[in-house]
Amino acid sequence: MEKEKALQALSRELMEAKLPLLESNLVFGEGNINCQVLFIGEAPGQTENQLKRPFVGRAGKLLDELIKSVGWKREDVYITNIVKRRPPENRDPLPEEIEAYKPYLSRQIEIINPKIIATLGRFSMNYFLPFAKITRDQGKTFEVNGRVIFPLFHPAAGLRNPNMLKELKESFKKLPDVVIEATNLKANAKKEAADAAEPIQRANRPQDSLF
Repeated sequence: MEKEKALQALSRELMEAKLPLLESNLVFGEGNINCQVLFIGEAPGQTENQLKRPFVGRAGKLLDELIKSVGWKREDVYITNIVKRRPPENRDPLPEEIEAYKPYLSRQIEIINPKIIATLGRFSMNYFLPFAKITRDQGKTFEVNGRVIFPLFHPAAGLRNPNMLKELKESFKKLPDVVIEATNLKANAKKEAADAAEPIQRANRPQDSLF
């Protein structure tokens, strides 16, 4: 309930903020707020703007198929974009538009707190990995500020390019294993922190009386 309230408050704040692209509808994001995987694209398109939902056009249908291909449902994950409103004519978001919406995405991520962030396309990838190249680094795992980042081609690129689509499908197959690895890493980190704290706790305990 706390997550839901926090996301609702953030959405209301976005509605009231003087941000770029106010002529378009707000597309905040949707899905499982307790997800393990958060998908982040670049900006809504025409269909997304009309329905006020992320990834519901042709690229969204491909994303749904890819999610199903690894045994998940759309309802298992959360989907959003960096820029929350549609740029005119579906053009790429401008640097100043990305900068304006960045703080809101950061807070959205903090609230949802996923194990893995799967970026869709170069704009969302470069948000976390400024020097990465999508053709070189998609399908690889990176750790940034304690989170696993997993760059992927944007589904729209897969629709345009059969070779990219093939690579996108192959990379998507890795996602369930990436979730397991991220879960194990988190569990090991907690155990190491607990083990490191134990001697300190013992040292702070009163000594047993010798008499």
